[in-house]
Amino acid sequence: MSTQPLQYYGTGKRKTRSRAVYLRDGSGEISVSAKALDDYFGGTSPEDDREAAFAITETSGKFDVTATVVAAASTAQASALRHGITKALCEFNIELRKKLKKAGLITRDARIKERKKYGQKGARARFQFSKR
Repeated sequence: MSTQPLQYYGTGKRKTRSRAVYLRDGSGEISVSAKALDDYFGGTSPEDDREAAFAITETSGKFDVTATVVAAASTAQASALRHGITKALCEFNIELRKKLKKAGLITRDARIKERKKYGQKGARARFQFSKR
């Protein structure tokens, strides 16, 4: 029999950022890329509701969270962390899905930056047109 603690996995995604999130039984510590959450995000992040899934499901302090990420904008990272925690909680107990769905945490935020088109200044911006 294995001696490893039971863990739950979820992949959080936002924009082009993807984050692997692991939940293990513990005291509620969150570490991101081997750093404490506040150290990684510098105290606060644009998305302070990254622990919202725990609050909604009343599981605060029951799990230790370990997340890995590659550098990107902190908003995308925080959203990917929240999404990953939500998916891992659904793996822990599928009955929590109904509460999380009602709160809007299950749905991935699919908005991404639109690509620049050739012959144009940007995604939507055009070079100035001159008739003569």
